[in-house]
Amino acid sequence: MKEKNVKKNYIYNVAYQLLVIITPLLTAPYISRVLGVDGIGVFSYVTAIAAFFIIFATLGTSTYGQREISYVQADAHRRSVVFWNTVIFRCTSTAIFLLIYGIFVFALRPEWMIIYIIQFIEIINVACDTSWFFQGLEEFGKIVGRNAIFRLINLAMVFTLIKDEKDLALYTAATAIITMAGHVSLWAYLPKYLTRISKSELTPFADTHVILGLFLPTIAVQIYQYLDKIMIRLINGGSTENGYYEQAMRITKMVLVLVTSMSTVMVPRIGRYFEEGNKDAIRNAMYKAYRFAWFLGLPLMFGLFGIADNFIPWFYGPGYEKVIVLLKIVSAITVAISINNVTGIQYLVPTKRENLYTKTVLYGAVINFCFNLMLIPKLSSYGAAIASVIAEASIAIIQLFVIRKELEIMRIIAPIPKYLFSAAMMLLLLIVESRLLPNTIIATFIMIVSGAAVYFILLLILADSFFIENAKSVINKISSKLSGVKK
Repeated sequence: MKEKNVKKNYIYNVAYQLLVIITPLLTAPYISRVLGVDGIGVFSYVTAIAAFFIIFATLGTSTYGQREISYVQADAHRRSVVFWNTVIFRCTSTAIFLLIYGIFVFALRPEWMIIYIIQFIEIINVACDTSWFFQGLEEFGKIVGRNAIFRLINLAMVFTLIKDEKDLALYTAATAIITMAGHVSLWAYLPKYLTRISKSELTPFADTHVILGLFLPTIAVQIYQYLDKIMIRLINGGSTENGYYEQAMRITKMVLVLVTSMSTVMVPRIGRYFEEGNKDAIRNAMYKAYRFAWFLGLPLMFGLFGIADNFIPWFYGPGYEKVIVLLKIVSAITVAISINNVTGIQYLVPTKRENLYTKTVLYGAVINFCFNLMLIPKLSSYGAAIASVIAEASIAIIQLFVIRKELEIMRIIAPIPKYLFSAAMMLLLLIVESRLLPNTIIATFIMIVSGAAVYFILLLILADSFFIENAKSVINKISSKLSGVKK
């Protein structure tokens, strides 16, 4: 596969991730008003509980499947063996944890029973999902196309079916069913990539130890992400603070996909380089990945901080003022997660050092838990936000320390000054604009465009080679396509 396809696949991912960002931007103001902060809090809490069972049903099979398929991209028979063994393992684990979840729900009979029951569909979705297979093959166009269609269907569903707080169950069910439809639709592509295999080649549990090794970092990350919401609920005894925290984190995660979508593209590529023993190619790719993370992560952090006062009031409406401060706090997560994503997901996992990745994430989980215990009783959702920032920053530092002998740390951090200065100047502009402009969607749009313009203009003045080279590449491609259309 030619190197240019990395950019092509990234564009596919960014195009879809932009849709991922835009659809919640369109639905979140509506949903927050219709379901209310308590409804959002209930949805957040119940899905956080169900997410633990979904995580265990998945185990490490998504990462394992994607990585193993990337190793055998060109061999139809070997990839068929990997596919069916992984699918059988996923179906088995899904059945086990579906049963455990059922026992949990019907034995405890918790409040909001119907919302818990609907989550059965989300657990079944684990067995239906084959996106990991296409990611391993670097066939991102197929995933993006189907997902985009079903996301638009979900968008239409929200505005046509969800009318008041009584529709929480309908909202939960429709989201789960549409997700399932998207997963099932991908199965139509599979016959093209698979061949017959013998029964003797079906050994789905042979790599259980490897899958569990890849699962540990996943569960560590997910535990401390969902633990925030559960601890807020248990310590404060209500859903309101969870609603505030959920909305702030949702915005941050929506923006983060612009950076983290690169990992989906890079994991199979680094995996292939690793299988070929091409260490130089791995190092060069990683330095570019770190530069990309700084290039987007820093302005996203300052950007979220700068627009919070203007954006939140019109986006969520009255009653969500606390989200302004929460968003300013969790905006710092964007840089930390961007770097964690490069070191852990894009480097350690595809090079089979998931044990090191697991240790660093577990350290972060422990740090997060400890700070949650100290801060949530005093600061509630603010405390959980601060704890998350500290945990993610700790993971970033620990991971860079771990790989210091393999990659040059000074080369990794060298691009920071230009991006930090440009992003800081952008923030100053946003602060001034926030005080002068009204809290409207048009004002926020003006702030985003003007802030981005300042950031990119300063990078041009500072002659940042990474930005200039990629800007030229984009301009040349657009020019060639336009000239082709004219002909």
